[in-house]
This record gives sequence, structure tokens and C-alpha cells, in this order.
Amino acid sequence: MVPPNTTRWIVIGLLGLPLYGALTFFSSLEGQPDPDTQLRAWSRYVTTNYYVIGHLFGSILGLVFLIFGVFALGVYLATSRAGRLGLWAMFLTVLGSALFLPLQGVTTFSVPEEGQAVLAGLEEYEALPSIFANTVFGLTGLVVILLGFVGHILVGVAVWRSGTLPRWAGALWAGANVLMYLSLMYGQTIGPASTPFTVPLGAVVLVISGTWIVLTVLSRPSGARAVGAGAAQPRVR
Repeated sequence: MVPPNTTRWIVIGLLGLPLYGALTFFSSLEGQPDPDTQLRAWSRYVTTNYYVIGHLFGSILGLVFLIFGVFALGVYLATSRAGRLGLWAMFLTVLGSALFLPLQGVTTFSVPEEGQAVLAGLEEYEALPSIFANTVFGLTGLVVILLGFVGHILVGVAVWRSGTLPRWAGALWAGANVLMYLSLMYGQTIGPASTPFTVPLGAVVLVISGTWIVLTVLSRPSGARAVGAGAAQPRVR
């Protein structure tokens, strides 16, 4: 017997997709000063309550919503024409997001203490040599970018090929993440003083794509129930 609330749980999970885009948008509206050229201004910024709350709800909670949304999408696509591709997309995207969570935790809860040390006159803190943890942190960040980029592109391709969801919703999802991840890869060149316009722009496109996917699933409840039944059923009109 298929649980009667299978469709409801899939839709609830899929809501994580537009919510991820919305939280990413709001968290990217205000850039932070460059610590290399404006160390004290950066320190004042990262020690504010706004900084901590913005990262906690914008970045960390946004990633949590993304994980739920991609899991639900993988389940929904499991019996579609892109079932295997959807599962690979889910695996890579969730893995990258899960690895991104501890990095965001460091940024949210440890960086304010670093800023506090600078404001207290302990600027020698910034002159400390790099240690193994710093190297692993940087390498983990590169892995996160690679997994996230490939995973999100595969999500878009899986939606495009599914035959059950709008193709252009998948194209928008993939395109938005290209914009956002390119800004991450070139972030060292652009600098943290201002967030590249590609990030909020990409986030808006994610909201549109995610909302489109959710509305499509809501309009086809029989298709969602077929996922739970383990077999795709044609819709009778």
C-alpha cells in the first residue's frame, strides 16, 4: 500500500528548492569589506548580529532547504526517463551541500571571534602562519565547488530529460548555478568587498525554476503517486 501522504511529502520537500533560492538572494544583497585592505571595517562587520543571523538563516538554512529539495526531486524523478541521472544528480548535489555546511559553520561562528580579536588590538592574529587545517579548509572548498557545480548541472539536465517536468525549468536551474558558481570560482579575483551581481541574479532564477517545478508537481498529483508506487503511469485526460 502506498502511503496516502506521499505526494504531500514530496511537495513539501520540493519547496526547499525555491526557498533555497530566496534565502541565497537575501544573503547576497550586502557585501562585506575586504579584510586585505579594510581589516578593521571587515572586523566591525563580521562581529555584528546581522552578520551571524544572515549567515545562519541565509546560508546554513538555505543549504538545509536545498538538501531536502534535491532529495525530494530525486525521488520524484526516480521513475521518469531520467531516473538514474536524477539519482546521480541528487547524490552529488547533496554530498557537496553537506560538505559545504561545516565551511559555513566556520564562517558563521568562528569568523566573528577573529574580528573581535582584531578590534581588541590583537592584529598579530592575522599574521599567524597557515597550518594544516587551513590547507584542508581550502581543499574542501574546492571539492564543494566542483561537486556543487556538477551536481546542479545534472539536476537541470535530469529535469530537462524527465518528460514529467518542464524542460525550461531544468535549463533555468542549470543556468542559474553556472552564474553563481562562476562567481565562486573567480571570487578571489573579484574580491569580497562586493557580491557579484551574478549571485543575486542566479538566486532569483533559482526561485523561478524551483517554483515552476513545485507548481508542476502540484498540478500532476497522479504522477507523484506513481513515484511512490514504483511505476510511472500515463495520465488519463
